[in-house]
Amino acid sequence: MCGIVGLFLKKEALRPQLGNMLTDMLITMTDRGPDSAGIAIYGDEAEGLKMTVQSDTPQTEFDGLDGALEAALGRKVTMKVVDTHAVLTIPDDAEDDARAFMKARGLRVMGVGSAMEIFKEIGLPKDVAARFGIRQMSGSHGIGHTRMATESAVTTMGAHPFSTGDDQCLVHNGSLSNHNQMRRVLTQKGFAPQTQNDTEVAACYISSRLAEGANLGEALEGTLDDLDGFFTFVVGTKNGFGVVRDPIACKPAVMAETEDYVAFGSEYRALANLPGIEAARVWEPEPATVYFWER
Repeated sequence: MCGIVGLFLKKEALRPQLGNMLTDMLITMTDRGPDSAGIAIYGDEAEGLKMTVQSDTPQTEFDGLDGALEAALGRKVTMKVVDTHAVLTIPDDAEDDARAFMKARGLRVMGVGSAMEIFKEIGLPKDVAARFGIRQMSGSHGIGHTRMATESAVTTMGAHPFSTGDDQCLVHNGSLSNHNQMRRVLTQKGFAPQTQNDTEVAACYISSRLAEGANLGEALEGTLDDLDGFFTFVVGTKNGFGVVRDPIACKPAVMAETEDYVAFGSEYRALANLPGIEAARVWEPEPATVYFWER
């Protein structure tokens, strides 16, 4: 079933409230999928790239991790530990070497980008959000997901959001029927999914289209032609936020827009406590229609 939320702030003054608003929205969706949860936050840009990694034994694995990576790269590295995740800031051109380093140490890369940080774990949204201090996080936009696993195991790597490109991530409610076929196509293009979750296939598809030069709207339009099944996708990029539903649109979805923000929720109750919601334009996204906003 799953519950998804998204919030794109139009006004800079609201940035300090992003984490708090997203947390409330996601907790409201708990009964749509209580086995795992995650949130992507687009915050202040780093001087370099922010690589978010996860470990099941953070006290051991994160001890001295920044120094070891700095020595391996021969370049300056900084680190912020947040529960089972660590956000390392690395040079712009060091991503491939840093990924290889993390793989060798058995650490999982959640996402990379100059603005994006991803935090996800097994557990209820309220517990996951509390562990990572999401309420205290600020930023321009973010997306979140609470999962009911139907097609793959309940694991950290199976939780949403999925990030398969720099500053790009995706959450999904639904199921894809041609994901195995698309895995082969995307692998040949250099965008091989790393898990069995069909949502990661959709994320890889968006990344491949963006890499080919499409904008976010064009990439979302492509899902309507190339991905079969029933789905609602909410996508975040460094400067954008987009939503698309399949032509049948059997999964619930509602959007709201004011002068201050654009919000998405699987149900209206996820939006009900947003400031100014009583004056918002509220609508159900049309089937096979792309909605996106970019800065």
